Amino acid sequence: MPEYPICYVCRYTPAELFAGFGASCALLDTAPDSFDCADGCAHPNLCGYGKAVIEAVHADPSVRCLVLTDCCDVMRRVFDVLKAGGGPPFLELLSLPHKRGTAEVRLFADSLRRLAERWSAYSGIVFSPELALQSWRECGCAAEDLSAVPHIALAGAHGGKRLLAAVSSRFSLPVSDDTCTGQRHLKPPAPDFDPARDDFFLSYADALLNQTRPCLRMLDDSGRAAEPSVVGTVYHTVKFCDYYGFEYCGLKDRRDTPLLKIETDCTAQSAGQLHTRLDAFAETLHAAPAKRTAAPGAVLYAAGVDSGSTSTDAVILDRDCRILGSAILPTGSGAAAGAEKALELALAQAGLTREELSAVVTTGYGRETLGLEGDSVTEITCHARGAGFLHPAARTVIDIGGQDSKVIRIGEDGAVASFVMNDKCAAGTGRFLDMMARTLELSLEEMSALGLRWKNEVTISSMCTVFAESEVVSLVARNTPAADIIHGLNRAVAGKTSALVKRVGGGPAYMMTGGVARNQGVVRALEGKLGAPVYVPPEAQLCGAIGAALIALGK
Repeated sequence: MPEYPICYVCRYTPAELFAGFGASCALLDTAPDSFDCADGCAHPNLCGYGKAVIEAVHADPSVRCLVLTDCCDVMRRVFDVLKAGGGPPFLELLSLPHKRGTAEVRLFADSLRRLAERWSAYSGIVFSPELALQSWRECGCAAEDLSAVPHIALAGAHGGKRLLAAVSSRFSLPVSDDTCTGQRHLKPPAPDFDPARDDFFLSYADALLNQTRPCLRMLDDSGRAAEPSVVGTVYHTVKFCDYYGFEYCGLKDRRDTPLLKIETDCTAQSAGQLHTRLDAFAETLHAAPAKRTAAPGAVLYAAGVDSGSTSTDAVILDRDCRILGSAILPTGSGAAAGAEKALELALAQAGLTREELSAVVTTGYGRETLGLEGDSVTEITCHARGAGFLHPAARTVIDIGGQDSKVIRIGEDGAVASFVMNDKCAAGTGRFLDMMARTLELSLEEMSALGLRWKNEVTISSMCTVFAESEVVSLVARNTPAADIIHGLNRAVAGKTSALVKRVGGGPAYMMTGGVARNQGVVRALEGKLGAPVYVPPEAQLCGAIGAALIALGK
């Protein structure tokens, strides 16, 4: 008998069938640190999950038996790569039908019989229908039933235990794993099923194919509707895979409950990059974990500290929401030190001491690591709150910071209705413009002023920072005026940003915040793309910190 478990990646894998041989099965739940091995034997654009499977097989000597299904093209390629490059001793690819009718069930039953025969030949053990039936009856008994409980659904592509844990930690509600490798929902065998009389393979194939939550591979996927008790859905897609992206596009237009799209590459670092999105979604649903509250007593002065990738901003408000002091400093190499210094400068401007602060709220990427006493709130919520304070008519807030771009749609009540973020690369952000300014040997201020004096349209076709820099170098070599090049860059940023506005369903009145709001060329180009004016308040760069301070006042 093989001493290693049979690893699998798909909910249609016949785990109960292998129990009929006395064998155990284990979901291959891996999140490698890198894809060094996979990139060396497979195409670099293979989706992250496919590469994670290859990496696990080559890195883990306990993966000696692996059963894949042809649920998508990537899994077929993974099988080919492993078959050709020293895969596990027992490696099988189980073919899944696209339909769930009588003919398809019979076809799948035949595939299961052949798989059982191959495992019997490999292990030397005879199949026991009684043991398999017992495992089938026990299937799903341990699964948590959330159908009657308000909860968050993690749907879409494979996420794994790490992603499920990361999502669960950001919500006060329970989270169900409805991804393609999540909970298996097999209908139980008939109470009077007798393996001596009834065809186990045929009945079991029917249960596997007709799971209550079918895979997108099935032509009839009507069972994928969300439970009525789902209050919000976190929809996961994998980098370089559009398979579940198609479902997301349909869901966002027809699902009534809030929907958040996230993307990972299935590495160990992926989950940690999603906290801002998940926290903002939890705040929107009023489902964030309980936080500390301010000490009893009237709030006299409150501070908001926004720790961004480029700058750290601090604002002091009094109980009448008047700005008493503020500071904007480079974040530098230490977020905590930058936050302390910004807060001290804002307090000095306000003529106050740290002891006179009643409440502090931190926001931004570094919000949870600043070491300041008080709560932390995402920049999504803080920018919406700050925008409502600075420009109550605003319905769409466009925030372009140093490393990311955010577009926030605000409801009539001033709360966040929806949001999108672009933080996978520097495209369209302040960092993008900063690098282009260096290429042109200009400061950001010089670049902003010069970009308003353009005469001819210039198109920058790539938003990738590296490729765009090559385009700029080529334009300079052709003696293209710097003003025209800058205008082309501004239009490229505006185009990228207006696409985010469209994705979130934004509309007038528009308001722009963040450091890039000081670049009038970008603002004007954005107004042209949106066909409407964009309001830029004098405190545009302080908007997040103002929102944090307002939330602190509410404590």
